[in-house]
Amino acid sequence: MDCIFCQIVAGEVPSEIIYQDEEVIAFRDINPQAPTHLIIIPRKHVPSLAQLSEAEPSLIGHMVAAAGQLAKEEGVSETGYRLVINCGEWGGQLVPHLHMHLLGGKKLSGKLG
Repeated sequence: MDCIFCQIVAGEVPSEIIYQDEEVIAFRDINPQAPTHLIIIPRKHVPSLAQLSEAEPSLIGHMVAAAGQLAKEEGVSETGYRLVINCGEWGGQLVPHLHMHLLGGKKLSGKLG
């Protein structure tokens, strides 16, 4: 499969995996935009938020719950952090696999674009 995130899930591409369960995996971004920059992905390939089926609404909730736990473990839950899901090319999505960025560890700009 050409999807880099699916290759990480399969263990074919090395990554610093810091969390995993039956539905999601989290790892450190290789090009961090903040001192804490984690990527949270579903194990199942879903191309983007737009392709998330109505049968899978709990997946996003599970990703957010994992992010909350990771924010505590990374020490950014008290000072604050940002969760970002980009959707599609115009939304800034670079990898065609649903993923959430967790950014923290510094005061983030209020500017989103």
